[in-house]
Amino acid sequence: MKLSHLLVLSTALVFTGAIAQQAVAPANPETVPVVAVDTGPVKPGDPKAGQAKAGACAACHGVDGNAAIALYPKLAGQHEQYIWRQLKMYKSGERNNAIMLGLAAVLTEQDMRDIGAYFSQQKVIAGLADETVIAQGPNAGKKFYEVGEKIYRSGNATNDVPACMACHGPAGAGMPGPTYPALGGQHADYTSLRLNEFRAGTVWGKDKNANVIMSQAAKGLSDEDIQGLATYLQGLHKAGKPTAK
Repeated sequence: MKLSHLLVLSTALVFTGAIAQQAVAPANPETVPVVAVDTGPVKPGDPKAGQAKAGACAACHGVDGNAAIALYPKLAGQHEQYIWRQLKMYKSGERNNAIMLGLAAVLTEQDMRDIGAYFSQQKVIAGLADETVIAQGPNAGKKFYEVGEKIYRSGNATNDVPACMACHGPAGAGMPGPTYPALGGQHADYTSLRLNEFRAGTVWGKDKNANVIMSQAAKGLSDEDIQGLATYLQGLHKAGKPTAK
């Protein structure tokens, strides 16, 4: 059996076990999970190798990285190094998620780069922004996505909220590298959950690896701001070229 096949099988087994642990207490709490050991310097990711290694990711994130369930993030079009960094933090416990800890534990850093490379080459399928009109309050008469668009593009100086576009780009494509992810087309429910966590002070990473940017940027957001941003991002995508007639 090829190494890539063994890795996918092992990852799938860990994924299944992680889900089961949410409902049933482990028989032996002191059991230490198997952790992959890195054996050499990490090279840029190989999308073909990553496709095989990403087999266990499909259950939640979709085969092509377009998650069908809104509580799971879309990974299609995400930057390779961003995915690599998040997987490293799941493995180290610097980002807390029981399922992802189990998945990441069996991955080497090269596996993480390969998986990131595969998803980075997939195309995100954007959703639709919410055009519901806000009934009352300071934004009465505006649509939810319009509130989000204003914050995304201009920020809110009164509440010290910076323009999201400064780091994540006009079309939500982010910046290549480990820090500024692509946001365009992301599920509104997932974005809303993460923004609420950031507003509450959540920081991913520890010590020198900590990234406090979002915990600072989201402090001044209201519930309505978060709802507006989340739905605006869900529909945000780069416009395609006009079809020739």
